[in-house]
Amino acid sequence: MSENRQIPTSSETIQAPRSSWGPAFFAVGAIGAVAGIYANGFVFSAFIWSYIGIIVLLFAFRAIVRTSVRSYFSLPRRQEARPATLPVEQIYLDSRSTSGRPQG
Repeated sequence: MSENRQIPTSSETIQAPRSSWGPAFFAVGAIGAVAGIYANGFVFSAFIWSYIGIIVLLFAFRAIVRTSVRSYFSLPRRQEARPATLPVEQIYLDSRSTSGRPQG
């Protein structure tokens, strides 16, 4: 157990996406599209509020798609395939029974 073993470092990388306001605006647009139906008589008619919500929803969806495409194409094309496998240890079980009962 006291052997000095060199475990190779992993070469795989984790690419985390950037933060984005797109999903928040998408949710606001979806809420506006649905809740705009019930906002009849509040400054504008109900369909105007729904159209504003749909427009916000579409622009947010476009931003989400553009950001994800840019993130995908910014990833490295190839990675060095050198996994960091851990050494295998042998486990020896004690064959003696601790009680008078048979094992099994």
